[in-house]
Amino acid sequence: MSPSASSTVSSWLLVLLCAVSGAYCLRQVRRAGGGAAGDAVMGFGMALMAVPLRSTGGWQDPALAVLFCGAALHAVWLLRGGAHHAHHLVGSLTMVYMSLTAVSGHGHGAGLPLLTGLLLLYYAGYAVLGGARLVTAGGTVAPRQAGGPDGGSGSGSGELTRACRLAMGIGMLAMLLTM
Repeated sequence: MSPSASSTVSSWLLVLLCAVSGAYCLRQVRRAGGGAAGDAVMGFGMALMAVPLRSTGGWQDPALAVLFCGAALHAVWLLRGGAHHAHHLVGSLTMVYMSLTAVSGHGHGAGLPLLTGLLLLYYAGYAVLGGARLVTAGGTVAPRQAGGPDGGSGSGSGELTRACRLAMGIGMLAMLLTM
């Protein structure tokens, strides 16, 4: 398989992973309230951003930047309820950064190296910590209440919610690596 074909397959796998995570979070919003709404927006937005057939310089990247600016404002609003919403703010601002980078530099290598490096460290740490928490939980953690920070519905879905968030964190790491 050629490098460009491999890259396209990887992009479509990332689209699928993010879309499935977004759909699961949307399902949680419908079942348990608005706790997972930010995760759903992030999952679907990441899926849109990862689509390999988008044209550079088109309307998609500015539209995604506006969408994620709105998500960042929503995350700032949610910070009133506790610091556990800070990750949503970081994620939304990261997506704004990647969208604006795509608009201004038409893709690869156009980001600020220091900022990109810091974000890579953040998401690498998030992935390692999230993976460790998911593995060590092993079903022994009591499910969260509906609408809680994990978006659990009280029926044992907390681990699946954490897995979706971990998948999106790894997806974010992969997207940053392509900058």
